[in-house]
Amino acid sequence: MIIIVKQNHEQKQLDNLIKWIKGQGLGVDLSVGENSTILGLVGDTTVIDIDLVRSLDIVENVKRIGEPYKLANRKFHPEDTIVEIAGRKIGGDNFSIIAGPCSIESEKQIIAIAEEVKAYGGGFLRGGAYKPRTSPYAFQGLRENGLKLLLKAKEETGMPIVTEIMSASHIDLFRDVDLIQIGARNMQNFELLKEVGKTGKPVLLKRGLANTIEEWLMSAEYIMSEGNHNVILCERGIRTFESYTRNTLDLSAIPLLKELTHLPVIVDPSHASGLARLVKPLSLASVGAGAHGLMIEVHNDPIHALCDGKQSIKPIEFKEIVDSIDVMLPLVDKKRN
Repeated sequence: MIIIVKQNHEQKQLDNLIKWIKGQGLGVDLSVGENSTILGLVGDTTVIDIDLVRSLDIVENVKRIGEPYKLANRKFHPEDTIVEIAGRKIGGDNFSIIAGPCSIESEKQIIAIAEEVKAYGGGFLRGGAYKPRTSPYAFQGLRENGLKLLLKAKEETGMPIVTEIMSASHIDLFRDVDLIQIGARNMQNFELLKEVGKTGKPVLLKRGLANTIEEWLMSAEYIMSEGNHNVILCERGIRTFESYTRNTLDLSAIPLLKELTHLPVIVDPSHASGLARLVKPLSLASVGAGAHGLMIEVHNDPIHALCDGKQSIKPIEFKEIVDSIDVMLPLVDKKRN
C-alpha cells in the first residue's frame, strides 16, 4: 500500500501519520520527491482501513500495490534512485562503466589493467578475488590475497573497486570494497542477501541465469528490507536453448525494469555473450535501451587469462567502445560519470 501525501502538508501531521502507521505494526518507507511525498507501507496492510486513511486532511490518495516487492517498486518511490559510490554516481542521467579482469592473477596484472581502464574512461575497477566456477578443478581465484591486490590497485589508481562476495563469512574482508557484487549463482542465496543488506554498502545484484524479473526484484527486496537501499541491478544474460552464445542478453529487461523499479540497472555484455567480438555491439545496444551503465571484462592478455579469456577484450578495444558510447550518450540524455 502507498499513501500519497498532499503537497501543502504540515510536518507535524506527517509525523503523526507515520507514528500511527507504525503503531499498526507496519514499516514505513518515506519517499520525498520534487513534486510528491509518498509513504510506502511494508507488512500486512490488511490491518489498515483505506477509507479511514483517505478521509485524513493530509492524504491525497491511497493505493494498494499488487506486486510482492514493495521497497524496490517504483510506485513506492517514483524518483530514480541514484547510488553514490566514492564520489561517483550510478542511476538517473548518470552512465557509469565498470571494467577490469574476470580474475585477479597478480599485482602486476591488476595494476596494469587498472591504469589502462582508468585512462580510457572506466569509472570503476572490477576484479574477481573469489571465483564461483562450475568445475571444482578450475581456477578459484586468489581469494583473500586477490582482495589485497585489488585494494593495492585502488590505492595506486584511486578507482573505486567492485568484486564478488560468495559467503556471508567473508563480509569482514569486504569492508574496504566500494561496491559488493552478488553473482548470478547467489542471486537467491537469501541469507547472504540479508547479511550484505545489513552492511549498508552499495550492492551490485546480478540476475540469476534462469530467473524471472520478479524473482530478481524480490532478491533486491531482501537486501532493501535490511535497510540498505543502495542496490544496482545487473542484467547479464539468461540461459535459453540458444547455443551460439554463452547466454542470451535480455535487452527487454532494461526498459521493463525502468517501469517497475526506481533502482539503477546496468548490463554485463561480457557474460551475456561469452564472446569478445560481441561485447561492443551489445554494449551499444544496452546504451540505446536505456541502461545506466556497463560492466565489461578487460584483460591485457586474454589468450593466457586464467578465467574467461574468451569473453575478455583488450584495453585498446575497451577504449573504442567508450569512444562510441560517448557519441551515443547525448541521444539518450545521459552523461558518463
